[in-house]
Amino acid sequence: MNEKPFAEQLKALPTKPGVYLMKDAAGKVLYVGKASVLRNRVRSYFGSPAGLSPKVRRLVERVADFEYIVTDTELEALVLECNLIKKYRPHYNVRMKDDKQYPYLKINIGEDWAQVMITRRMEKDGARYFGPYADTRSVRRTLELLKKLFPYRSCSKPVTGTDVRPCLDYHIHRCIGPCIGAATKEEYREVLRQVILFLEGKQEQVIRDLRARMEDASEKLEFERAAFLRDQIRSVEKVTERQKIVSATMEDQDVIAFAREDGQACVEVFFVRNGKLLGREHFVLEGTQDEDATQIMTSFVKQFYDSASYIPPRILLQNDVEEMAILERWLLGKKGTKVKIAVPRKGDKKKLVEMVAKNAAEVLQQMRIKWLADADKTNAALEELQEQLGLPTLPRRMECYDISNIQGTSPVGSMIVFEQGQPKSSEYRRFKIKTVEGANDYAMLQEVLRRRFTRGKAARNGKAAVISSSLASAEGPIGLPSTVQEPDSLKQQPVGLAGGEERMNGWAVFPDLIVIDGGKGQVSAAQEALREIGVESVPLIGLAKEHEEIFAPEVSEPIVLPRSSQGLYLVQRLRDEAHRFALSYHQKVRTRRAFTSALDQVPGIGPRRKRALLRYFGSVQEIREATVDDLAAVEGMTRSLAQRLKEQL
Repeated sequence: MNEKPFAEQLKALPTKPGVYLMKDAAGKVLYVGKASVLRNRVRSYFGSPAGLSPKVRRLVERVADFEYIVTDTELEALVLECNLIKKYRPHYNVRMKDDKQYPYLKINIGEDWAQVMITRRMEKDGARYFGPYADTRSVRRTLELLKKLFPYRSCSKPVTGTDVRPCLDYHIHRCIGPCIGAATKEEYREVLRQVILFLEGKQEQVIRDLRARMEDASEKLEFERAAFLRDQIRSVEKVTERQKIVSATMEDQDVIAFAREDGQACVEVFFVRNGKLLGREHFVLEGTQDEDATQIMTSFVKQFYDSASYIPPRILLQNDVEEMAILERWLLGKKGTKVKIAVPRKGDKKKLVEMVAKNAAEVLQQMRIKWLADADKTNAALEELQEQLGLPTLPRRMECYDISNIQGTSPVGSMIVFEQGQPKSSEYRRFKIKTVEGANDYAMLQEVLRRRFTRGKAARNGKAAVISSSLASAEGPIGLPSTVQEPDSLKQQPVGLAGGEERMNGWAVFPDLIVIDGGKGQVSAAQEALREIGVESVPLIGLAKEHEEIFAPEVSEPIVLPRSSQGLYLVQRLRDEAHRFALSYHQKVRTRRAFTSALDQVPGIGPRRKRALLRYFGSVQEIREATVDDLAAVEGMTRSLAQRLKEQL
């Protein structure tokens, strides 16, 4: 798209700060952005597409209209942008998933007998709010802990102080019994004050206050009350001991990092109070595909702290943010005191951010595993793939192939299998490339497919045809070599790991869909190989990583599934697993080659001496740097052999 359809509108744009909204033909808001100079920022979308990211190009192709709102300052534009993103949730903005649904804990301190309750709206009503929490389960776990530590009331009935008998909570010391007049308003407010201090991370103050009250009760000979307070102190101390000390500065700070994969992003937030890790939450982001780390972090900081109940004086981030000074001014306005945003480059703070990033990656992986375990989602994904790709049957068995090499060195191939949307690792296979010289990924892919399906056809025919070792050699899941035998020796000689006919039957099972890691070129090469061996009837697609487009034979245009598509996510999972499996094998082969290429050239150094040398020195490099005396000291080595080895290396 160019400027012509909007020429007059673009000329009229002011040179002031503000917010702009991109809309489609139906008037739906596609994107909300802010600008320090509206004219410059908006016009940048409609010039040459060469400098635009793929995501922005897709956005501009859908834009049918735009509007803007002028503000007096960039700070006002930032606030307005946050509100509009929350209101419209535009598809092309990075946004917190279901951000309107995040729960909070609320304590209405203006009421005489206030409760600690869950709410999904934070209002300016004088109440104390804590959150947001990632989900209801997280906030309920916090409530359960609070109820064990502090005897506030959890019932909703009116408090008159004249009830005949209390509920069970009173008898098990989970409530101080205002309903029967066992506690005054001041005593109940003190309980709520302790709850608030605990949620703020001030456990030491809670313990000091409880200990003072315990000693006072003991002096007054109120031993039952003193014993109750003693038990409460022990419970709070037990919780406090479990909190990890992560900062020597004993200050309040939030530490934020994220992990992303295949268009998904998970942000982890560590809440550090008085130097201790008080809690942690993770949040899923949408619309992160093709966005850089700076934009993702900036968007999250804006949206999270726009609705956060507490802003610490320091925020540590994994990545830089845009217009940090303006963000700090905005946070100052919300908190009332200075807030420092920092991106640590070294030291303990850097290590802390890295720890949060590792936790974010772990959470993201667990989310992916949970998705795979959801039978309804995987079934929906298989049905979607059948429909979108025009497959004759549901792709219950899918095989994905990948090639791994560095400029043609130590090339290997991988074959991974998913059945009913789940990995079947027992049928994963690894291939050493035997017949291809140089960096020719297409030819390597063809070799792997020929070997796999030639073997499969032989198994289907009920016989093990003699296949040349260059085409028949493959490795099973743990790297043990397998070779096809003559029919009369099948039961005597194991084939791979399963052995005999069982393994051959495994090769005989053909997939409902072949997935190739790559685009149109890889698909054409794979189609040619399958045609040569007569299995072209098996459906074939390629998934190109750059834009996550699907290519199919004889189809000129790529198939583009929505980023939220369950089918696309499943195919991505196959592709990533095949890549991981190929890469791990390639690293193993390359390492083995590095060891053998140097030591095996020396006459007199056999497997036993090689193992002894590597065990003693740890690596070929260390052996190379060792003296003759050091080499001769290794078990099984002689001085003359050590001298020969030193000269050779």
